[in-house]
Amino acid sequence: QVQLVESGGGLVQAGNSLRLSCLVSRGAFPRYAMGWFRQPKGKEREFVAAISWSGEDIWYRDSVKGRFTISRDNAKNTAYLQMNSLKPEDTAVYYCGADPSGATGWVLQTVEEYEYWGQGTQVTVSS
Repeated sequence: QVQLVESGGGLVQAGNSLRLSCLVSRGAFPRYAMGWFRQPKGKEREFVAAISWSGEDIWYRDSVKGRFTISRDNAKNTAYLQMNSLKPEDTAVYYCGADPSGATGWVLQTVEEYEYWGQGTQVTVSS
């Protein structure tokens, strides 16, 4: 059973930074596209960023472009989300997902594309 474990969340003031990590175990991480999603309280889960299995293609939601950076380290079976210049509206539970299908493109921005999910990590940004 593939397992994803997120870490790195916390409470920060606006303008500060956090780096989220997603460790993938019991799976073929280098073959997975990885995505980060978030779910604000009372709202639906939304796309944040995704990286293809090759690492060559990356996508971001418009509101985080220039502030967030997704990356992957295949040697460590880990995906990262570096979040800079955080804003109160970034407050949410952040989830990582893994897609083993080999797909690329816009589908990686959809919740339905991902087969495996972590348990989530809370990010709270105070004003």
